[in-house]
Formats: sequence, structure tokens, C-alpha cells
Amino acid sequence: MKTTATSRKASVQAEADRLADFVLFTQRSCILNLSNELNRGHISFPQFFLLTYLSSEEYLTMSDIAKKMGHSTAAATGLVDRLEKLGYVERVHAAEDRRKIMVRITQKGTELVAHMRKEIATDLASIMAEADQDESETLDFARDAMGRQA
Repeated sequence: MKTTATSRKASVQAEADRLADFVLFTQRSCILNLSNELNRGHISFPQFFLLTYLSSEEYLTMSDIAKKMGHSTAAATGLVDRLEKLGYVERVHAAEDRRKIMVRITQKGTELVAHMRKEIATDLASIMAEADQDESETLDFARDAMGRQA
């Protein structure tokens, strides 16, 4: 019984190692394209990551943003200031407490996130189409693991 558990753990670790290699490879490919696209919109990676957070929420407070980004509230304010000037987010006051500032993504920000997601999906599809047998098995393993977590 112990041998089976040890063998399973070793197998999972081997798959995780292969998946890590695949992630690093795809990350390099996707990051280059993502970087070029973001530079056109004058957006940094942290600003883009903030936009992706905001695209899945109705709004976030400054303290929510600071926590999600791992920044101080002052640094989060700087990120929001820049994105607001570019028209990707807007600040609104909470109806129940006007001192509370909420940040939400604008249509322009939503369009940027959707465009970048499409670019990333296209890059990944290309990489996956060219995957060899080992890489395909690793992707199948990852899909199965993600399906179990959902």
C-alpha cells in the first residue's frame, strides 16, 4: 500500500515537473506577444493584471486592489491613477458611504482584456497544436487535474 502511494506521488511530481516546463515554455511565447500588445496601449504587466481582476468583479475597493496585487494602498492608488488617465478604469463613490472609493473597469478596459485573452488563447492553441506526445499527455494531465478542482 505504501509503495502505491509513493509511486503515485512520484508520478504526480513527474507530471508536475513536465507541466512546469510546459508553462515556462508557453509563458515565454505568450509574454513576448503580450508585452508587445500592452506596450501599444501603454500598459504595464501589473496594470494589466489589475484590469484582469477588475474584469471579473463589479468593482474593487482600493484596499481590495492592494491585497490582490500584493501592494500598499498607495502603490495601488498609483496603478489606478494611471489606468484612469488612460480610460481603462473609473472611480465611483459608494452610495452608502461617499468616502469609500470603488474602482471599476470601463468598456475600453474590458475590450483590452478580451483582446489580450483572445491573443493568449491563439498563442496557446498554436503551441498545443504543435505539442509532441509527451507534451500532449502533460496537457491532458493538467486538464484532468483542473476538472477535479472545479
